Amino acid sequence: MPTLCSLPDDAMLDRLQRAAFGYFTETMNPRNGLIPDTSRPKSPVSIAVVGFALSCYPVAVARGWIARAEAVRRSLLALRFFHASDQSGSPTATGYKGFYYHFLDIDSGARMWRSELSMIDSALLIAGMLTAATWFDADSADEAELRELADALYRRVDWRWSQDDARTIYQGWKPESGYLHYGWEGYSEAIVLYALALGSPTHPVSTDCYAGWVSTYQWENLYGQDFLYAGPLFVHHYSQAWIDLRGIRDPFMREKRSDYFENSRRAVLVQSRYAELNPREFAGYDRNCWGLSACDGPTDEQVETSHEPRRLFGYAARGVPYGPDDGTLSPPAVLTSLPFAPELALVALRNMLMRHPGILTDDRLATSFNASVTDHAGRVWISPGHYGLDQGMVCMMIENHRSGLLWHCLRRCAPLVRGLRLAGFAGGWLDANDGGVC
Repeated sequence: MPTLCSLPDDAMLDRLQRAAFGYFTETMNPRNGLIPDTSRPKSPVSIAVVGFALSCYPVAVARGWIARAEAVRRSLLALRFFHASDQSGSPTATGYKGFYYHFLDIDSGARMWRSELSMIDSALLIAGMLTAATWFDADSADEAELRELADALYRRVDWRWSQDDARTIYQGWKPESGYLHYGWEGYSEAIVLYALALGSPTHPVSTDCYAGWVSTYQWENLYGQDFLYAGPLFVHHYSQAWIDLRGIRDPFMREKRSDYFENSRRAVLVQSRYAELNPREFAGYDRNCWGLSACDGPTDEQVETSHEPRRLFGYAARGVPYGPDDGTLSPPAVLTSLPFAPELALVALRNMLMRHPGILTDDRLATSFNASVTDHAGRVWISPGHYGLDQGMVCMMIENHRSGLLWHCLRRCAPLVRGLRLAGFAGGWLDANDGGVC
């Protein structure tokens, strides 16, 4: 079989996308449809990863990688589990108020690691449920059940409770201590969270909630780019895995004469320029080797041999230009930049694969590598195993680049469209259909 780098772009992307989807079929618990956070032994379930899996099943059906009936079966396993899950909010429950703990035991579904009831991760899970419910629209008993379960699970979420008396939605809640003592401050991946919360037919947040969050935004000029600042790349990607933000604008972006899609393109340019300047002098950084995002990384317990000792962060949300930065780059974050800056992303990905072929295992990208950290044989540090969030984003964003399947699917999701309009979004495809769904 030819190497990836020797293939034309479309063939290369097809192999990367199919391998990324394979993470879900290989790791899913066949009894409940839950997906682990990583491929490492004893990994807990990440509820967000389940949301990505539910979003990727339609892609796999469209690409012919899995039968439609099998995709529906897998989706129903997860939806039935969450519908029947313990919602008491106890320290060993699965969730509370329609939300779910960030990490769950893959067999029992009970909370793990004293994790928080996560508003954003629950939103990513619900987004996956609504994707499946929108795409699987056949007049069959199984697909009808899928749609009914997704609707019931969305209606159960008490988004208003997640705001309480605050200006914005809280990031989380714990049974031991209540709400976490911070809300959403600054631009983040939360557009999909607020759209779902505003569009809820049962428990919506207040109409000024989104404006309260947007008021914390930070607009900057970096390396000649005027853009809405967020350091890690995943912030610029996650909501746009589902929502087509091309040409639609909220009041903030109308004032700036931009949109969130264009903003993500500028974020890629900032990343490339930062790596080219390489202010911290890490090995391997250049204009075609970038990608600072949330990812695994080496720790201070590992010994460096090629450079002086530095502080290493392990798993962290790395960002530019203010850090944190320890020389760790995320190849999946480069690949998921594909819809926004395809030329830059493809050149950078090919460059990474040629320099560090060990980042690829059976066509599946490792979450990260650090060329400034090497062992005594001169091998660069590469994160072991694979992360479900990375694989989901790779599968979804390649598809959005290739066909726009997920973007077009979610244009038909009425509550999401309603939420976007209540947040003040207008223009483009949102204005193309007076009935509210395109």
